[in-house]
Amino acid sequence: MTSPDDPSPYSLLVIASDANASAVYTLDEAARIVGVHPERLRHYCRRGLFGADLARIETEPVFDDDRLYEVRRFEHFRRHHGVNQETLRLLCALWREIERLKVELRSIRSR
Repeated sequence: MTSPDDPSPYSLLVIASDANASAVYTLDEAARIVGVHPERLRHYCRRGLFGADLARIETEPVFDDDRLYEVRRFEHFRRHHGVNQETLRLLCALWREIERLKVELRSIRSR
């Protein structure tokens, strides 16, 4: 049994990090993390599922944590609900519009 003065069972590690910093992943890293083939990510990019900026990109796309979350959401709907590519594209547009409206609503409420 430990004494109340022994901090070892309750040790806390504090790590300083930049809250605005976002991790960036290459196509291969993102595919490995999410568990899909890199070509599927390229296909999602070409179809515009990540927005127009990655749909027209000539260089290898890079992914951040938000895009990895989107890929996981795409794969969930594709695998578990049988959602096809066109429906995914529509859902992505709706999700982005909802996020845009949330930001706008927060801005209006803060006035």
